[in-house]
Amino acid sequence: MKNIALITGASSGIGLELAKVHAKRGGDLILVARRKELLEDLKKELESKYGVTVLVISKDLAKVNAAKELYQEVKKQNLIVDYLINNAGFGGRGKFHERSWENDKDMINLNVLALVELTRLFLDDMVALNKGAILNVASMAGFVPGPLQAIYYATKAFVVSFTEAIANELSNTKVTATVLCPGPTDTEFFDVANMTGVRGLKRGRASAKDVAQLGYDQMKQGKTIAIPGLMNKGLLFATRILPRSLATKISRYMMEKA
Repeated sequence: MKNIALITGASSGIGLELAKVHAKRGGDLILVARRKELLEDLKKELESKYGVTVLVISKDLAKVNAAKELYQEVKKQNLIVDYLINNAGFGGRGKFHERSWENDKDMINLNVLALVELTRLFLDDMVALNKGAILNVASMAGFVPGPLQAIYYATKAFVVSFTEAIANELSNTKVTATVLCPGPTDTEFFDVANMTGVRGLKRGRASAKDVAQLGYDQMKQGKTIAIPGLMNKGLLFATRILPRSLATKISRYMMEKA
């Protein structure tokens, strides 16, 4: 295998589309997600259509030691990951004190701990070879507090800050780190997160394909922050000039069901 991209959360949504973008460019893939049957279907499609090699690894990265096990499995096969794409993650709507702690703990484990551990493990190899790129998928949610999605918004804020920091640390190498911050995107995320009918989704959703293409292109260019769409760029500017308390109130309003 060569020119390898390892993509977590690759069974659907943005992760699936990122896999297609990389395969279309002739790159081999390591696809990781819980749902092995969906990964196997994608493997068949990509290998048939683009002539690439795809390795499927079924793994629940929210579980303890899962990230380390994934890294060890890749190393056992003597594979060199050129692009690490940390896409796996989920959200959940509701007041923090009323939500299941086990569910929120899994969210933190997946959205933060697994992402950081995979970055730490694979980044060592990339720096040693002085080549490679990391793409961490965050969200526009990472720029404001998120009442009714307190944990999800906080995890994405961590991912934004973390990626910006390591991108700076890597500035004297040929390794780059990019954080992709999409707004509402047409994936199964919102159904899983119990967000059907919230006000923030009334303006529609971007296509996962478009978001993936922009994120991939910005990663290849070595950009630090990738934000799809002019509206999202405008929202980011607004969050930086509005008083924090007002931004939080607006965020709460957008997460309420109409």
